[in-house]
Amino acid sequence: MRILLVASAYNSLTQRVHAELRERGHTVAVEVTPHGRDVRAAVGLHTPQLVVAPMLKAVVPRDVWTSVTCLIVHPGPVGDRGPSSLDWAVREGAGEWGVTVLQAEEEMDAGPVWATAICTVPPVAKSDLYRNELGDAAVEAVLLAVERFASGRYVPAAQDTLPTAVGARPRPPMRQVARRISWDEDTTDTVLRTLRAADSQPGVLDDLLGGEWFLHGGHPERGLRGRPGELLATRAGAVCRATTDGAVWIPELRARTGHGEPRACKLPATVALGDRLAALPDLPELPLPALPPADDDTTWSDVRYREEGAVGVLSFAFPGGAMSTAHCRRLLEAYRAACARPTSVLVLGGGRDFFSNGIHLGVIEAAADPAAESWANINAMDDLVEAVLTTTDRVVVSAIGGNAAAGGCMLALAADEVWCRSGSVLNPHYRHMGLYGSEYWTYTLPRRVGAAMAGRLTEDALPVTAARARDLGLVDRVVRCSPSSFTAEVTRLAAHLAVSSGTQTRLAAKKAEHERREAETPLAGVRERELARMRAVFDDPAAPYHALRRAFVRKETAAPDRVTAGAGGAGLANS
Repeated sequence: MRILLVASAYNSLTQRVHAELRERGHTVAVEVTPHGRDVRAAVGLHTPQLVVAPMLKAVVPRDVWTSVTCLIVHPGPVGDRGPSSLDWAVREGAGEWGVTVLQAEEEMDAGPVWATAICTVPPVAKSDLYRNELGDAAVEAVLLAVERFASGRYVPAAQDTLPTAVGARPRPPMRQVARRISWDEDTTDTVLRTLRAADSQPGVLDDLLGGEWFLHGGHPERGLRGRPGELLATRAGAVCRATTDGAVWIPELRARTGHGEPRACKLPATVALGDRLAALPDLPELPLPALPPADDDTTWSDVRYREEGAVGVLSFAFPGGAMSTAHCRRLLEAYRAACARPTSVLVLGGGRDFFSNGIHLGVIEAAADPAAESWANINAMDDLVEAVLTTTDRVVVSAIGGNAAAGGCMLALAADEVWCRSGSVLNPHYRHMGLYGSEYWTYTLPRRVGAAMAGRLTEDALPVTAARARDLGLVDRVVRCSPSSFTAEVTRLAAHLAVSSGTQTRLAAKKAEHERREAETPLAGVRERELARMRAVFDDPAAPYHALRRAFVRKETAAPDRVTAGAGGAGLANS
């Protein structure tokens, strides 16, 4: 069937729906359509049998939905309406939520229902929920709706004939006035729900150190206390701010800019505040050990480690999956510390959300010299990947619980085995950010899928589902479980691997193979060749990379983007 996807952005859900439908034999075109007129033009261009809108802020014009069936994916259960459905669900602490695939009609979110699915709502940020539990439910509902439409026999149900879910109702957009934090009154749990309901967009507007900022992300701190609203400490780029009964760590800030000014980049909080922190000379930096214990729920760290018998699990969670120079260096330090532990299997990753999307385009864009910061960042990524590639005394498993893209994919491929949750989407390419790529991809990708397929993956620049990645040899195992169960399931599987009778033999063979390959294709040469191509791009002010990076991190308005052959790239899977 000819299906057109229309979306306001080629975000994680749009990518996943795109990949899932293609892999079921449909001919799928994708158009990024900021305005209703763009939807009209897209339908006229492709003449689809069905239009699906996984994430659309524009209104579908009447002449479009009266001429072709248009299915809208609404991130809420039956009876829920409004553009801030998920925000309200997270803010109000809903335990269960859902997705409704409905037909576009005159009244927003009021059309007949083609399919629904229910999901649990764990205490996580809105964007994490959207990519994971809600993403699973959305794909289930979309595939069912498409199957029903293709049958030609199914009649969608009017909403007033279906039971309304608990808590579902028409809701207004959640404006900043409803998102405000009252630091003098709000408890830690209230502040966390407020922050989580605004992540990753639009953030919570607040005043801090004489400026206006959008706060992004929030994690509890149970040990520190202070005057509500006061900054108490910094750690790994985040700031800790007191609440009425504790404190929260805020990893990222985005400066509010005036009308007509370029949108500011979302940055690590200490980077965004910059010189303003100099006014607080006594504000302490509170580092944690290289391997912070995973079971310490009293404070926050974006890198965690736990050990169960012969298995070590080194998990990391960087906002948006973006890894700055500082992120890479801290993770490398932790990786080396983990390799000093007496384990035979080391799991890298294993968290429920993003694995990695490669270099941090926001930090690069905000740097005084973006070319120099690009160079520093890519070298830090390469250092980390090299450490994984040259580990020969234990089996290294990359465990991808969420999505991975660009250099983040190549970091995963450096491991001996790659395990991927069934709902993950991989974008193993760099093309749409105008980059050749590094992270030893010219060594690891062909080794896994062959030279011809490596060329197709990087040139076609299409998202790949976990199942397809396994079929290609890109990953070794697909783990079918809920997002919240992934860490435990990966740990269980790694424990079986650790006690396998062939593990020691495998390690001996691994070391010999590494030495043989190093003699034939030295890693230093691979790195040098890749970085020469990257350096040429970084140092060329006219290279498309610079304009593409700016447009992405500042969310600048661009012309409608056609994705008939794919989209994505370094950092483009961040939403």
